[in-house]
Amino acid sequence: MKDIFRGLVPICRKEFLHIIRDRGTLFFALVIPMIQLFLFGFAIDTNVRQIPTVVLDESHTQESRQLVQSFAASDVFAIDANARSPDEMYEAIRSGRASVALRIPYDYARKLQAGTPASVEVLIDGSDSTVAGEAVNTSTGVVLERSLAIAIPNGTLPIDLRPSILYNPAMRSANFFVPGLTAVLLQVMIVLLISLSLVRERERGTLEQLTMTPVQPLGLMVGKMIPYGVLGFLELCLILIVMRIVFRVPIHGSVLLLLCMSLPFLLTVLGLGLMISTRAKSQAEAFQLSMGTVLPSVFLSGYIFLIANMPPFFQGVSRFIPVTYYIRILRGIILRGAGLSELWPNAAILTLMGIATILIAARLFVRQKA
Repeated sequence: MKDIFRGLVPICRKEFLHIIRDRGTLFFALVIPMIQLFLFGFAIDTNVRQIPTVVLDESHTQESRQLVQSFAASDVFAIDANARSPDEMYEAIRSGRASVALRIPYDYARKLQAGTPASVEVLIDGSDSTVAGEAVNTSTGVVLERSLAIAIPNGTLPIDLRPSILYNPAMRSANFFVPGLTAVLLQVMIVLLISLSLVRERERGTLEQLTMTPVQPLGLMVGKMIPYGVLGFLELCLILIVMRIVFRVPIHGSVLLLLCMSLPFLLTVLGLGLMISTRAKSQAEAFQLSMGTVLPSVFLSGYIFLIANMPPFFQGVSRFIPVTYYIRILRGIILRGAGLSELWPNAAILTLMGIATILIAARLFVRQKA
């Protein structure tokens, strides 16, 4: 029986020495989890606060301003803009600049003074069922509190709240999560495949053979990107079909515009995969680095948690995550029917990110070869 564990101590000693000498293993085992713990512990806030809100005050009276102040004092609504017309109000919601719109009619103050109920309209973007539910509940409470403060003699509540859920009246969670999941799945697949492909060639020695040819680094990078870009585009089309047929998520905007505005995102994640491949020394390291991009893309991009609820530092971090902008494009076109005029800034940022990542990857590859 004593021979069963023969060699146990030397093997343990060898593995401990290997772990201590391998800085990459120590980094992924000890540093990365601690970074993620502090990152998500401080950044994630499940409470719904500071929902971007636009106000259309057609009354322009002291009574209407008091109602707006009551909404702002709730800490759930952030009064970010004032609309001058109903079209401008709807445009703010459709473009994603606001999730709630408060419309106070022109006869609001007159009806209150006459002792008759005055209606107030609250339009809510139903794309995110959690935010929509909180907006309905809080707006009802604010209006009720304001009504009790100015109750009319006959006991009728003076303010009649009329909430309307736009784009997702049934508040189905699939309508919110599936478009965002599309962005995360595309990034994981493309970054992982292209990074492993280049590292695999380096391990087999075929990459060194390519460098001996007249192929330029940028040509090599783009040549590696195109097949995986086509594969990612086909995967996107398949996901959209499944999303529409299986999950019954309606696409309110232009499918052609969605496909065109997906190209800058594909370009960016392809460049990100190439950057990872230039730093990874093995397929295992490439896999770890690729998976390291998943958690920030899920938790800091607005896919699950509101970016507005995060501390300013993490809001800044979210601006460097490509998924942040692509989710805005997906949800804007699929859920709200937004067009190019509302979403072009996101596509422009992704295009700049894509060009930058490809140039950086080519530069790192040249340094590595030197």
